[in-house]
Amino acid sequence: MMVSLLAYGFLLGWSVAWPPGPINAEIARRSLARGFWAGYGLILGATTGDVIWALLVALGVGVVFQGPMMRLVLGVMSVGLLLFLGFTFLRGAWRSFQGAMAPAAKFDDARASYLLGLTLALTSPWNIAFWLAAIGRPELSGQGLGALLVVILGVVVAVLTWGFLWSGIVLLLRRTASGRAWDIAVRTLTGVLMLYFAATSIIRLAAG
Repeated sequence: MMVSLLAYGFLLGWSVAWPPGPINAEIARRSLARGFWAGYGLILGATTGDVIWALLVALGVGVVFQGPMMRLVLGVMSVGLLLFLGFTFLRGAWRSFQGAMAPAAKFDDARASYLLGLTLALTSPWNIAFWLAAIGRPELSGQGLGALLVVILGVVVAVLTWGFLWSGIVLLLRRTASGRAWDIAVRTLTGVLMLYFAATSIIRLAAG
């Protein structure tokens, strides 16, 4: 039973970790800017936020945060953060285009990456919905807190494994290209992606 629950959690975590999203986009940008730990720190922070939501759901408290008002508040915070990141990266790309390549900011270090990942995870109302769907089902929650913790562990292992692989892949790309053009392209693409994710979040919030 424990092995099957762990496998279920791992497959669940892997299925939501690899698709393109704001966290994967920012992992790539930070890995390119400051190296492996700047990128991997983001997934560590996001995973911490996920564990917090998962534990709240497992303890039966997560339903409270799924109410319409709380969902709207978290959604607005999430959209605001994505818009801020999008415009910040586009501004950095424009400054690089105007002059010399901008140095990596302190905002890109490992500690800031962890805090940003944590904030992105905690402010996303869809993270709560994910955990309610993943471990809030009666047939799973009825097996007790121990079973839910095993599933959560499987999800965490999968997400951290994906983050390790993705940060490593990006580092390989970093070694093949360099220079101002690469810096401008990465900042621009990440900025556009953040604005796109913000727009899709607004649409989802409006749709209820």
